[in-house]
Amino acid sequence: MLSRQIRPLILRASARPKTPQTFPTSLRSYAQAAAVQDTKPPVAVFGLDGTYATALFTAAAKTSSLDSTSKSLAALAEVFRKDTKLSGILTAPTLGPGDKSQIIQEIQRHMGGVDKDDTVKNFLKTLSDNNRLGILQGVCEKFATLMGAARGELELTVTSAAKLDSKTLQRLEAAVAKSEYSQGKKLKLAPKVNPDIKGGLIVEIGDRTIDLSVSSKIAKMNKLLTDTL
Repeated sequence: MLSRQIRPLILRASARPKTPQTFPTSLRSYAQAAAVQDTKPPVAVFGLDGTYATALFTAAAKTSSLDSTSKSLAALAEVFRKDTKLSGILTAPTLGPGDKSQIIQEIQRHMGGVDKDDTVKNFLKTLSDNNRLGILQGVCEKFATLMGAARGELELTVTSAAKLDSKTLQRLEAAVAKSEYSQGKKLKLAPKVNPDIKGGLIVEIGDRTIDLSVSSKIAKMNKLLTDTL
């Protein structure tokens, strides 16, 4: 796993005395650059990770590298999905410039060599310079949302307490596709697992949410009992 490969960097960094981190005054982050670009993303995404994802989308659109950038971030998203410890490691406050440089090299090795024009490489350096590597997973998710909207896709998020098998997911996708919720658009299925919902499903499509989770039913029952008593 990638987290195992970069963990020694964290340990070495924690043993060094901390020094104030400074950034070059001439540095223009992707987030700042987004404001002066003409190409606008198809939808709005929010949060700090959304700001950076939007700026990356704009930069990639300007250089006609949206496809390669999307593939690179999709590969990184898969790394985060398989390696749940990675996101936490990237937030380590003891990392120095040299450590971050090595981490970026390791991350690049997992992108499958599709970042031909170094758009993602330069973006990773911007995150590193601004001490924002910790939001990389969120950036991957928000960028996927932007790409889906650009392709005319509608994201279908299905959250379950345990992982659903492919046949169940296919049946759910087919059922939603035939309903009015799909708006006649191509669906992009995004399954998620959250044990906190206890059971059942939470289906999110576009700006609509259908909460069929056990936790939701328990909450409604508790409220009913509280109001009655």
